[in-house]
Amino acid sequence: MVGVGIIAGFLGPVPTLPILHETIRNVYFHVPMWFTMLTLYLISVVYSIKYLGSGKEEHDLLAVEAVNTGIVFCIMGLLTGMLWANITWGDPWPNDPKLNGSAIATLMYLAYLVLRNALEEEQKRAKISAIYNIFAFPVMVVLLYILPKLTDSLHPGSGGNSTFGDLDMDNQMRPVFYTAVAGWILIGIWICTLRYRMRLLENKRNLLD
Repeated sequence: MVGVGIIAGFLGPVPTLPILHETIRNVYFHVPMWFTMLTLYLISVVYSIKYLGSGKEEHDLLAVEAVNTGIVFCIMGLLTGMLWANITWGDPWPNDPKLNGSAIATLMYLAYLVLRNALEEEQKRAKISAIYNIFAFPVMVVLLYILPKLTDSLHPGSGGNSTFGDLDMDNQMRPVFYTAVAGWILIGIWICTLRYRMRLLENKRNLLD
């Protein structure tokens, strides 16, 4: 599924568009990164809530590994977005509320990881970071999706602008786009589960040692 998005992203037909031109191909790469990041952050919140209810270490580990994986996709989303912005808007980081909100949201989740590393006692670390994570997610949603819609923004779907689906993507692009989104989300979840299983094995080895 990811392969379809990559091949079509470079070689597939795209509509002739003003301003965007061939850069519309980046929709197969940039947007799936954000969908994958949101999915992983949502998984992290769910398992943070489960941890507070159960106290199981496995739930805490899965929550943190979902954030670790989500940040990787967040960085890829920022890099592909900066490339796209530089071509279409002439600046890799214009003063745009969605871009600024994404920077703040990224710092919030990096702070989550710093907070975990700053606390040594395991149960205390897990509880405090779970509570932080539960509050960070809705703040991130506000920064990325609600505030940009209420203010002037360069991004499609924000500040009164039309979405890509309304104007720019045609019927040839949509199936590839949705396939790429689903593929990257599955890749992200797979990486998260691999990291989670590796963490479980490390913990068991430490107990045996």
